[in-house]
Amino acid sequence: MSSIDQSGTFKLGDRTVKRLGYGAMQLAGPGVFGPPKDHGAALAVLREAVASGVNHIDTSDFYGPHVTNRLIREALHPYPGDLVLVTKIGARRGGDGSWLPAFSPEELTQAVHDNLRNLGLDVLELVNLRAMFDAHHPAEGSLEAPLTVLAGLQRQGLVRHIGLSHVTPTQIAEGRRICEIVCVQNYYNLAQRADDALVDELARDGIAYVPYFPLGGFNPLQSSTLSDVAARLGATPMQVALAWLLRRAPNILLIPGTSSVAHLQENLAAAGCALPDDAARELDSIASIGSA
Repeated sequence: MSSIDQSGTFKLGDRTVKRLGYGAMQLAGPGVFGPPKDHGAALAVLREAVASGVNHIDTSDFYGPHVTNRLIREALHPYPGDLVLVTKIGARRGGDGSWLPAFSPEELTQAVHDNLRNLGLDVLELVNLRAMFDAHHPAEGSLEAPLTVLAGLQRQGLVRHIGLSHVTPTQIAEGRRICEIVCVQNYYNLAQRADDALVDELARDGIAYVPYFPLGGFNPLQSSTLSDVAARLGATPMQVALAWLLRRAPNILLIPGTSSVAHLQENLAAAGCALPDDAARELDSIASIGSA
């Protein structure tokens, strides 16, 4: 069994994926804007991910924009039969790299067609609608209009499955009344635990929960407790943080991102990092004491 297989599997829609995947956001330029500094290195990371057993890659056409999807197509097309590409719509990039809502029917429809073209696909396996009422935090607001558009594109056969990103429990409940929701992508990690109850609720319903910024994102996790546990286990702090997430709930799917092959291999090795009960309890304390 390879290391990544130790992460286990979970259903994403009607596809079974390994719980440790890859997020392509960091393949774009600084600020997720423009081309990568090293085009060849970006292709190498994608190819190494798939060669290592990754069969779930998270992307979006607003990364770049259009950069990561074109890299994925160049590196991996024609795609392995078990590879699930998950994308997001609902935002666009300003000329200065800003993140802007793109919720009109025309923008959503164009985004689906852009993703299809840039990825070289006839149908998108899973599209997450990202709520953009507040760029930094989930904020209340009805998703009925944009989600109805996306559900219409699903009926046309352009999208197989639908998920939600950057959303509140109220928005998830609203979305599930409109169409089947197969996954939720929200900000969650060892130190950011606001979605604890939601993770468990979705697990009971068989819905995948995909934490973005599982390692802290632009502000990487830092904690003396995390460092101490990692040292005892002979692992890196980031490997331990990923292992904690895999242990946290069976429906959590991980998509840590990197533009480095060495860092990718380090992340994937987290699947083989077993956390003893006492270490897990120590790590659980990080969010409550605010030490990360």
